[in-house]
Amino acid sequence: MRDAEVIMNTRSAVTWPEGALRGLPRLRLIATCSIGTDMIDLRAAASQGIVVCNQPGRTAPIVAEHIFGLMFATAKRAAYQTAELKAGRWGRMENVFLQGKTLGVIGVGNVGAELARLAGSIGMDVLAWTFNPSPERARRLGVSFVGMDELLGRSDVVSLNVRLSGDTRHLIGARELALMKRGSILVNGGRGDLVHTGAMIEALNSGRLAGAALDVFDAEPLPPDHPILACEQVVMTPHMADQTPEGMELLNEGAVDNVIAFLEGRPQNVVAIQPGT
Repeated sequence: MRDAEVIMNTRSAVTWPEGALRGLPRLRLIATCSIGTDMIDLRAAASQGIVVCNQPGRTAPIVAEHIFGLMFATAKRAAYQTAELKAGRWGRMENVFLQGKTLGVIGVGNVGAELARLAGSIGMDVLAWTFNPSPERARRLGVSFVGMDELLGRSDVVSLNVRLSGDTRHLIGARELALMKRGSILVNGGRGDLVHTGAMIEALNSGRLAGAALDVFDAEPLPPDHPILACEQVVMTPHMADQTPEGMELLNEGAVDNVIAFLEGRPQNVVAIQPGT
């Protein structure tokens, strides 16, 4: 990459910290094949005049469908029951009926909004929390905005869909998990560090959480000795919510479009440094 002027970053596992960026004196653009940009030191990039372009909302329906599927798989004990059957055990464990239950959506950007729509289509009530609530947004999204503590206390399922920043790191810790209903489900399709992993594992092992649906982790790739792997009531996928043929095509096209726009002098989807990052 030493002489590169443009980088298309196709995997979130490929990171660009300050030290790496300083070794790229000609670099002018990083185009990500993702919505998230936490793999890039945005402040260091800005200080070197490097533009970062992402793809907000481009695969929101695909990501939301994946999160929705993880929620269902957890509620129906799919991973646990599959493991039991493969081990030769014909057991019994109650599933969770989701219709008529309450989904709490933390973060109602493109993905959170689509997830709220999907939940409403099966008869779930939807509560939401955001940094920027308004009556107009609530009407448009078909949700009720409430405070964080109220959302945690009233929801049967809590889904995390906010971006990772200094303001949201460990947004859900031991205190917040203690506020959740006993027997509720936690879903994380945002970033692993939105949740304090140790506190989540404790809540799972104590039975406070009925299960967790996870596409993201505090360490990626997930180490083989990670303690979350010992928890029975978890459904996990390896950070692949948008990895469908349709999703890959959309992201590849989007990265190319962002590069072309930049080279033509009309950069689009430029990521600004957010407070708390």
